[in-house]
Amino acid sequence: MAIRLFETRTNNSNVPLRVAMGHFATSHSHINYYIDLTLTKHRLSEAREVAAHLCGKISHSQVVDTILCLDGTEVIGACMASEMTRRGFENVNAHNTIYIVTPEHTTGSQLLFRENSAPMIVGKNVLVLAASVTTGYTVQAAVDAIRYYSGKVAGVCSIFSCVDNCCGFDVEAVFTMKNDLPDYASMASHECPMCKAGRRLDAMVNAFGVSSFT
Repeated sequence: MAIRLFETRTNNSNVPLRVAMGHFATSHSHINYYIDLTLTKHRLSEAREVAAHLCGKISHSQVVDTILCLDGTEVIGACMASEMTRRGFENVNAHNTIYIVTPEHTTGSQLLFRENSAPMIVGKNVLVLAASVTTGYTVQAAVDAIRYYSGKVAGVCSIFSCVDNCCGFDVEAVFTMKNDLPDYASMASHECPMCKAGRRLDAMVNAFGVSSFT
């Protein structure tokens, strides 16, 4: 059965929030909304709006050398780098520019940087950009990796977030559970009330999208 998406009213009229209600499973939890960020991440006009919104939330005094893009947010990351450059954000790397980096994931969900990409993390001020922050597992892995490679976490931002703070950092987001989707719920599978009520899963979801059960 196809998942039916609808646009929900939010505090940001320039970027739509597309969601579907149901019983969904991620790699870490069960959720009652699937948030479809596909067009937000890959349509240039929406990516620019997200980038401008997030850059407006980040202190102009914050030094950013690298944007670490999680969950397929590279287009938004590139737009943010362009917007930060236009606004005069500082960086301290030798080439006076902002790097856009995507990590490699190991089988244990750890983040890995090869010898050719590690220099963009080592000694750099790294801003973590995620599609969504719900359980915080992905952001925690990013923070751990940055510190392992001797980088400094410059902040955390995302398109959607359930929390105001993650791993000790304020999360700057375009959409939040509190303001835009107050009945959103994320819970461990063994605590899921829909599972306890005998409701079957509608789909599996991850950063690439949704796979419905037929």
